[in-house]
Amino acid sequence: MTLFTPMLRASPLSEIFSDDNTLQGMLDFEAALALACAKCGVIPESVITVISSQCQADKLDPQALAQAAAGAGNLAIPLVKQLTANVKRQDEQAARYVHWGATSQDVIDTGLVLQLREAFLVSEVLIEQLIRALTEQIQHHQHSVMAGRTWMQHALPITFGLKLAGTLDALLRWQQRLREIKPRVLVLQFGGAAGTLASLKEQGITVAQALANALELHQADTPWHSQRDRLLESAAWFAGVASTLGKFASDFSLLMQTEVAEVGEPIAEGRGGSSTMPHKRNPVSCAAILTANTRIPGLMATMYASQNQQHERALGGWQAEWEVLPQLITLAGGVMQTSLELLNGMQVNTVKMRANLDITHGLIMAESVTLALAEFMGKQPAHHLVEQLCHRALDENQPLAALLAENPQVTPYLSLTQIEHLLDPQHALGSNDAFIRQVLARAAQQTRRVT
Repeated sequence: MTLFTPMLRASPLSEIFSDDNTLQGMLDFEAALALACAKCGVIPESVITVISSQCQADKLDPQALAQAAAGAGNLAIPLVKQLTANVKRQDEQAARYVHWGATSQDVIDTGLVLQLREAFLVSEVLIEQLIRALTEQIQHHQHSVMAGRTWMQHALPITFGLKLAGTLDALLRWQQRLREIKPRVLVLQFGGAAGTLASLKEQGITVAQALANALELHQADTPWHSQRDRLLESAAWFAGVASTLGKFASDFSLLMQTEVAEVGEPIAEGRGGSSTMPHKRNPVSCAAILTANTRIPGLMATMYASQNQQHERALGGWQAEWEVLPQLITLAGGVMQTSLELLNGMQVNTVKMRANLDITHGLIMAESVTLALAEFMGKQPAHHLVEQLCHRALDENQPLAALLAENPQVTPYLSLTQIEHLLDPQHALGSNDAFIRQVLARAAQQTRRVT
């Protein structure tokens, strides 16, 4: 479905999981396997060059390979056959040593791990760019007061900087998690037919270590043919990052509604238009992010279901991962890339943010007045009184300040100046600025550690 790739999967991660790169990952395993076996004296060193020279994806026939895979049950079997035939045309003796000691799942799984390594590298860059973009926007809007919303209703004032800081806070945790999972996930798969490397006899562990070193992967304590937690953890990381950015996109799209109009997506010719309504400016970036987030949970469910692997080599669960994990990762890559573009080019209407605070005639600041009166009459009586005045303000379309200033139960305790002060959103931000400072400090610390 390449027509939708620019819309939903427009990141470097998509190329990593292209057909050519999938085949190349498997061929890189085969080249490294020949090198490792030769280094350990299992096969002649003279065959390394010719086998390695044929381990290039452009020397395979992908269409024939795909057709043959339908009968073989996986891509590795016809790949090894094509590779062996290609090597044989160069050196008949060398062809005898292609794929020595390995099984098809070793080829496919390790090839996938090599793709994951590239995906992690790209994702590290994207996460770092997202963190920097958010940091800049937070610094710019740390004092942009707006309505905080709970249950989709006005609650108390916050700043737009704090709303963005919540997203940054989560991304910093995802950045840290990525650093933690890489050593667990980037692990060689090499067990042979049943996970014992029996065909390599007493040299199995030695070859495995040499192979891991050649591919710059960690060596597993045991082959993980039917233990798929590493791939599940990888999928969960990408799904988690996408969901964090999906929450941001959901909030952004709500703030972009015509009646709210506090933010807007980047402006560009033809962007967000309608085929029938010239006035429309649709949140197309948010739509792409939320579309991916609608699909990812189902893909993640398949990854969980695929943990049910039978005995030493599985039937069905392993095969289900082949398409699902790349689909999930490339969708998450699209989310990261689109979110970055949205953050870098978003429009923020601070005037409308401030104006929207006033649409309830001061009711958003009712809690401040309640707490001030509670010092004189107790919390519950103060709450009941202010609640009644809030209802009047709505019913009579009057400012809350005017009703408070004329109420005989209020005036003995609060002057008009005090009431106006209590109803000013700028004076009711609590620890808003402190939270922002904490997140920005941690972002600066983690960024320094990366660079």
